[in-house]
Amino acid sequence: MGSRSDKEPTENGSHVGAKGQEVSVQAECVPNGDSALPTRLFRRRWAIVFLFSCYSLSNAYQWIQYGIINNVITKFYKVDGFAVDWLSMVYMLAYIPFIFPATWFLDWKGLRFSALMANALNCAGTWIKVASARPDLFWVTMLGQCTSALAQLFILGMPSSLASVWFGAEEVSTACSIGVFGNQLGIAIGFLVPPMLVPNVNDMEELAFHLRTMFYMSAGVATFLFVLVIIVFQEKPEIPPTQSQAQARLSRPEEYSYAASIMRLLGNKHFMLLVVSYGLNVGCFYAISTLLNQMIMQHYPDEEVNAGRIGLTIVIAGMAGSLICGIWLDKTKTYKQTTLIVYILSLVGMLVYAFTLNLGHLWVVFLTAGVLGFFMTGYLPLGFEFAVELTFPESEGTSSGLLNCSAQIFGIIFTIGQAKIIEKWGTFAGNIFLCIFLLIGTIMTGFIKSDLRRQKANQQNEAQPVNTKPANTEGGLSSPEILKERKL
Repeated sequence: MGSRSDKEPTENGSHVGAKGQEVSVQAECVPNGDSALPTRLFRRRWAIVFLFSCYSLSNAYQWIQYGIINNVITKFYKVDGFAVDWLSMVYMLAYIPFIFPATWFLDWKGLRFSALMANALNCAGTWIKVASARPDLFWVTMLGQCTSALAQLFILGMPSSLASVWFGAEEVSTACSIGVFGNQLGIAIGFLVPPMLVPNVNDMEELAFHLRTMFYMSAGVATFLFVLVIIVFQEKPEIPPTQSQAQARLSRPEEYSYAASIMRLLGNKHFMLLVVSYGLNVGCFYAISTLLNQMIMQHYPDEEVNAGRIGLTIVIAGMAGSLICGIWLDKTKTYKQTTLIVYILSLVGMLVYAFTLNLGHLWVVFLTAGVLGFFMTGYLPLGFEFAVELTFPESEGTSSGLLNCSAQIFGIIFTIGQAKIIEKWGTFAGNIFLCIFLLIGTIMTGFIKSDLRRQKANQQNEAQPVNTKPANTEGGLSSPEILKERKL
């Protein structure tokens, strides 16, 4: 019999051995007296999602840390603003060609391998940037940013996978929101901290000192989190949390093809509508975040710190929106309706922001930016969870990866397009440019069918006896249905 430290208590007070000890489990009962597959929720799930949120925060912080002090970075490295924009856009560019290898690794190597890869790359990127605090070393800081950009390949697609693997059916959307929450908090800190750590001074040696301090702080945090992941992060619970996860463990066939899974997703027209509409919404958010400093400085000169605070307001409001939307989905399961309403309100928020940015009152910009962030950033977990519902039993990491790939593509297009429009016609025209695409995305969302496959699988498995033979079941479907679904 193992010691107390070798066992982890479950939420109902029973214990599960972490290293092969005897497991005390009771299967859920179904109406006809047969037993469904055993499921359990482990307290460790909260530590796992919290740790993921922390290293996602570290990586997201690095994405925006240059853009929000664009004018300072251009002066220090003696480059133009567009070159500094690429320090943010490289995050988007790196995702596009490497998304399929990254989601393949997540699908086959699992959550722990992806977490280790993400933190190794993230940590390496921060230490490379420590060596770049000299005016002639812009290429080194770009190298460090490229390395950190590769880390996000193993981060952005994980929230929905981690939530499904560790959390129960009634809390999976909330867990996904917490995963997204960490990323958004990192962006918020990236808006707030760099303008405070790196003031706009003319002495290059003093500026180099401030930059080096900022880089050392990032490297210290990233290294600490890397060590924590090595020690704490676990692949999956010993017992699955839901019937759909239990079935997924049993039914995954040996001949499963990642390429075939991609083709099935690309052939799912409602999912593809979501892929494009998600990309339009999140791509707009990326463009606004990257160009925020330039937009604020155009109307409110010498307000670098307030530009960061406005960005902070956008993201903090969005974090609240993410959590509220996640909790709402767990309570109501109204994926299509909630997604459409939040998309419409994102468009309204963008229009209000566009028409009020140049009024000359910073408090108005803070208010409208907060409204915009609440809905636009609050949309992120909705897209992830709706995608999982539309594509079950396909890998959550693969569907999330395609959503993020779309977002990166549109993010690059919108950032370059809006920057050129702002340069030629001003911020109002640039923001209306984004509003047009948000309108298109809203219309596309209205055509998505609410086909909640994961919900149906959970309900079916809880109401019917379960055949535990892997060859005959998958996600609660009968053999003919599996063959039709998998097309193997």
